[in-house]
Amino acid sequence: MKKGILDILKGKFLVSGDAPKNWLFIIFASFLATVMIGSSHSADKKVHQIAALNEEVKELRSEFVDVRSDVQRLKLESTVMNIVEEKELYPSEVPPKKIKVTSHKEN
Repeated sequence: MKKGILDILKGKFLVSGDAPKNWLFIIFASFLATVMIGSSHSADKKVHQIAALNEEVKELRSEFVDVRSDVQRLKLESTVMNIVEEKELYPSEVPPKKIKVTSHKEN
């Protein structure tokens, strides 16, 4: 067993008679390791993108709520009245009258 470990440490398995099989396996294992590392980096990148997009969604949602509350406040009759009074427009004191249009048929 001690000799087997020493042979591995010395690298004799890379130069022995069946070395091409060992080299092919080493190349294959290296390729798989590279693919695994690349896919894990890709997954991490996507996780970071998702986290950033979630933060942006939260910010946009809060901005939407703020703008919606501002618009609701601006739509109030009292707010509109104050804005219109600044432009010297006042509500009519005479209520509106209904106009009826009747058509006359000529025979």
